[in-house]
Amino acid sequence: MVEFSGSPYDTFLYRVLFIHPFATCCPLPVILCTFARVKLHPMTPDLTAALRVATDAAQQAGQLQLSHLGKLTQVRSKSNFSDLVTEVDGACEALIRRVLLGVYPQHRFLGEEEGEQGAPSHEAASQWRWVVDPLDGTVNYAHGFPVFCVSIALERITTRSASQSDAETVLGVVYDPTRRELFTALRGQGAYLNDQPLGVSGTPTLQTPALVSTGFAYNVQQDPRNLGHLQKLLALGVPVRRPGSAALDLCYTACGRLDAYWELGLKRWDVAAGALMVQEAGGQVTDAAGQPDPYAEMIVASNGLLHPELLAVLAAPTP
Repeated sequence: MVEFSGSPYDTFLYRVLFIHPFATCCPLPVILCTFARVKLHPMTPDLTAALRVATDAAQQAGQLQLSHLGKLTQVRSKSNFSDLVTEVDGACEALIRRVLLGVYPQHRFLGEEEGEQGAPSHEAASQWRWVVDPLDGTVNYAHGFPVFCVSIALERITTRSASQSDAETVLGVVYDPTRRELFTALRGQGAYLNDQPLGVSGTPTLQTPALVSTGFAYNVQQDPRNLGHLQKLLALGVPVRRPGSAALDLCYTACGRLDAYWELGLKRWDVAAGALMVQEAGGQVTDAAGQPDPYAEMIVASNGLLHPELLAVLAAPTP
């Protein structure tokens, strides 16, 4: 793995080799790292250095998004007519993968567009996996609606058996380029927005009132359960928003703009970074039963104070 000595010279060379466009035509970036006095370690990366690399990747991808906003030439559907993907989704994922695996070639990489790549799972260093949503909020982006972001997380994978493993998110970066808001978190070290510490809200109950958000899966016509959940919250008079970016919903919960968030049918890349933000900001992230599993069928995130009440409302029969 790669750690930086931190000198201005090393930082300059790192940016030339991996961040500058020159890197796209460099066939041997790992060998060139030696000129930057980079130290290679076989196992554990320096998470502070990894956060800097992930931040650079996220901000580059964000700039790419802004440069193509309103100028798209390729927009197509995936699972159905409302599940969109653009040329920018793929370009951002390729950029992020190049930067991350250029610095950490033994890591694995799981992206929304191209799936899992990188080191074979049997290699020791492949216990580290990057989980990336290169453009969270693609439908918004395709319509010029300014709620979208880049989401990057780093997981430590522990193998329990040949068929089972556990993954713990240790690093998260979410970048909103339209507002230049950079959310970051390291496990056990808190969450930050543009280097300022984050904390969840102090709203005690849903009818204080709380401000809550949700989203709807692309198959909502076939699985309308979340419409029932929405109906129950609205019947209580709880203000509900639907911004269209799960990663930003979680970050907004972490910084107190939202008091809670729930959604069904999300993928790992949708929530990996954002869930860590909520946890590190003092909030709670569980499944519908209150168990600490952000990757379950339903994710429920809150400031913690109103979590039991929200779980009870979601579990109640739809009127």
